[in-house]
Amino acid sequence: MENLEKLRYPIGRFNCPEHISEAKVKEWILSLETFPDRLEATIANMTQDQLETPYRPGGWTVRQLVHHLADSHHHSYTRFKWALTENNPVIKAYKEKAWADLLDAHTAPVAISVNYLKALHTKLVFVLKKLSKDQLTLCFIHPADNSKVSLAENIGKYAWHGNHHLAHIQNLKQREGWM
Repeated sequence: MENLEKLRYPIGRFNCPEHISEAKVKEWILSLETFPDRLEATIANMTQDQLETPYRPGGWTVRQLVHHLADSHHHSYTRFKWALTENNPVIKAYKEKAWADLLDAHTAPVAISVNYLKALHTKLVFVLKKLSKDQLTLCFIHPADNSKVSLAENIGKYAWHGNHHLAHIQNLKQREGWM
């Protein structure tokens, strides 16, 4: 059995560079732009039983992960908009584990969330590509720890977030021989 930390964080934890370069922001935006298609390709041809398999012991199923990605990236998009329209807004956190236990996360077809992510990321990436250097420094406040998160950092967090959960699914498929 793999180390639990490696199962939980297959690409490592997000580590934001102290200085976020323009090239890094572009790299992250490209990751966000391609994410829905990469997710769709990763889960293509998975059976219903495979979608009901947890990515690690005690973890969410693949179905829950896909729906979590749509929920989480939806919140992120809203946070970008708040930071662009308000002065250092305190965002509304949500109970992601409780959301992942709702009926839709357990029963809805994954195509619903994949299609939602395609539309959401198209709109998000359109906005992100138009941000000025000054706009990238705009921030929101996360109430969990009162941390100030810049839009540039949030771009990186969500590029990482998508890749993080994509790696969960890819690693599960590899471990189970579903490739």
